Amino acid sequence: MEQYNITGMSCAACSARVEKAVNAVDGVTSCSVNLLTNSMTVSGTASEAEIIAAVTKAGYGAAKKGSKRENTSDDAFADRETPALKRRLISSLIFLIVLMYVSMGHMMWRWPLPSFFNGNPIGVGILQLLLTIAVMIINGRFFTSGFKALVNRAPNMDSLVALGSGAAFVYSTYALFMMTSAKPLGEVSALVLSLHKSHEDMLFAYMHDNFYFESAAMILALITVGKMLEAHSKGKTTNAIKSLMNLAPKTAIVIKEGKEIEIPASDVKKGDVFIVKSGMAIPADGVIIDGFCAVDESALTGESIPVDKTTGDNVSAATITQSGFVKCEATKVGEDTALSEIIRMVSDAAATKAPIAKIADKVSGIFVPVVIGIAVVTAIVWLILGETTSFALARAISVLVISCPCALGLATPVAIMVGNGVGAKNGILFKNATSLEQAGKTEIVALDKTGTITNGEPVVTDIIPTNDFTENELIQLAYSLEAKSEHPLAKAIVKKASDDGIALLETTEFQSVAGNGLSAVINGKIISGGNSRFITEKCNISTEIKSVAATLAKSGKTPLYFSVDGSLAGIIAVADSIKEDSANAIKQLQNMGIKVVMLTGDNELTAKAVQAETGVDEIYAGILPSGKEKIIRELKSHGNVAMVGDGINDAPALTSADTGIAIGRGTDVAIDAADIVLMRSSLSDVPAALRLSRTTLKNIHENLFWAFIYNTIGIPLAAGVFIPLFGWELNPMFGAAAMSLSSFCVVSNALRLNLFNIYNSNKDKKAKNKERKTMEKTMKIEGMMCGHCSGRVKSVLEAIDGVTEAIVSHEENCATIKLSKEVSDDILKKAVEDQGYKVIG
Repeated sequence: MEQYNITGMSCAACSARVEKAVNAVDGVTSCSVNLLTNSMTVSGTASEAEIIAAVTKAGYGAAKKGSKRENTSDDAFADRETPALKRRLISSLIFLIVLMYVSMGHMMWRWPLPSFFNGNPIGVGILQLLLTIAVMIINGRFFTSGFKALVNRAPNMDSLVALGSGAAFVYSTYALFMMTSAKPLGEVSALVLSLHKSHEDMLFAYMHDNFYFESAAMILALITVGKMLEAHSKGKTTNAIKSLMNLAPKTAIVIKEGKEIEIPASDVKKGDVFIVKSGMAIPADGVIIDGFCAVDESALTGESIPVDKTTGDNVSAATITQSGFVKCEATKVGEDTALSEIIRMVSDAAATKAPIAKIADKVSGIFVPVVIGIAVVTAIVWLILGETTSFALARAISVLVISCPCALGLATPVAIMVGNGVGAKNGILFKNATSLEQAGKTEIVALDKTGTITNGEPVVTDIIPTNDFTENELIQLAYSLEAKSEHPLAKAIVKKASDDGIALLETTEFQSVAGNGLSAVINGKIISGGNSRFITEKCNISTEIKSVAATLAKSGKTPLYFSVDGSLAGIIAVADSIKEDSANAIKQLQNMGIKVVMLTGDNELTAKAVQAETGVDEIYAGILPSGKEKIIRELKSHGNVAMVGDGINDAPALTSADTGIAIGRGTDVAIDAADIVLMRSSLSDVPAALRLSRTTLKNIHENLFWAFIYNTIGIPLAAGVFIPLFGWELNPMFGAAAMSLSSFCVVSNALRLNLFNIYNSNKDKKAKNKERKTMEKTMKIEGMMCGHCSGRVKSVLEAIDGVTEAIVSHEENCATIKLSKEVSDDILKKAVEDQGYKVIG
């Protein structure tokens, strides 16, 4: 996937034209043009030269984006458009104010002019002509871009503005040069004579009815106002990204030859040792080699509570030390840091296009030619109805200048950009626009248990000694025995003892029995520890202790038994503790109308204990890593599925789900497979992400509604459809004002997303879940001889889009195929027969 910067685009018609041109290039598999960021994303084998040539031929400019650093620099998101438009607007207003004074103030209300113009209406007309030309030169970009697009047979918004303003100017100029002839004066002579008005009055009356110089200039100025407001608002959509960039420190203190040296943070290299004092920002990703500190990681995770860090812990660039002093070794610098990766992910997502934008793209592609056609028809119809040329022209100009394809083109990308920014500020990263849209449609959430619902690290929950031992004595013996083991459950006991400051006893004759337990000699006594089967061989376990152990197991805990010289010393229960916010997060998902299921490799007893504590709707226990993906495919037949996981074994399921969510800095494989990445390990971020997606989708619908309804009402109003009914007549200047404000309204509505609290569940509404239609086909197959044949047929069938599951039996020579949508028999048949088997029915 390659990204390009596109120049010369002014509206949705432009982006549609560029997209169409590049998609026509051989080797291009997909092309997405983003009007908001003036960027293009292209996939395929076509060369850079071919792609740029296609864009250039379409009438626009293209340049391939440079290094990754280009996407993560302040310069990439700098607002250069607003200042330029502001200068253009101020220059236009200087001439426009004078023009309005002459055309409206003097001609209508006889406001004074210099003596040179007294009794000289033609001089007044020439002055208006010159002032209008000045405004047109200042805003010449509308004409160069608009007429260039017309020549290339790809008219855009600038074409509408240029035609509208140009038509008003040309007609007014024609009227000016006709002022001295008798023919135009004859049109008003009867009125003048009846009112006994002077020749000068007659000329002014003629000018009032036939001059549109002020409209030609005002249209350009008002459109520029709208463009400036739009550019300013568009600049605000990237505020979240720019605020992240501003967090990156400018300097770093590194240790060189035993001395502390302050250098620019961009000069820090991998392997450099740097120090961070209290209150300083960390300049690069690294690992602490000495010291202790509390770090504010809110810039990356959205979590405001500082995290304690000590030797061996990782730190990230742009996070801030609240207290303490650390010495760190840089592991990732510059564009490879976590911060740069976040910025790049958000900006890349903004360059993609959501599926919902397709309808707007289709309309935008034909919008401008249709509007030009409507304007021409409008003028012809009014002339046929007997109206004057001036009246017909005013209606046609109004149609041209009120029509706005920009609002359609911006409706989706501005909401996507702001939504992505809001997510990034809270540690929620959407990889593309499709994932931001799709997440809001989720009906089923599948949660991996370990590391998602639970903390992923077993902890000691219960210490139950027998009568001959105290809790401290039992934990000390267990600690000394388990200290040499690498088992996760052993680590839980070691951590508990270390935290409590319990001393480690010396052990000899250490032995480990895989899958059962450990034994060693401590202070001359044989100490054993392990499961019930292992300890039963060492000592007797009373009925009372067995009952306690059974109760612990039912609650999802793992009881470990310990004995001393053949006598039971007690039980220590270990469990993977459930995260504090898991139950509340699951409740929030259910309140949103989402079914929550849990996938785990643990036994059903443990799974049910977690279900009782968290309230998940359904559990799948004893699932092997390879089985998760199969369950996801089954769940997809009942609705849109989001899979939440953090490990390598979750990657296939994350890929198979409609939306894959990697939680809490999971493995690189899980992150690559996921559509959404949650920087924190908090399950509360899952409903927050879905809530943000739903709200963004709602905002897009609002924007599209406004864009369509504006044009649906505005164009007939401008054409004069309502004049016979209600007498509503639209001046071209008011049409231009409406056009300039339409895009501004769309962008402003998208900016409201910045005020949305993604963690507030008070306004959650249950989604209307629609059960997916499932179909089933049975195929009779000849030639399958063994399980390998069945597996081969199964894999090719399940690779077909729309096939959720294929159950194949070589013994019965058939395959039962479950479908989520219609798939033709020919496609199914061809897939099987390509593998060398024969489909007989």
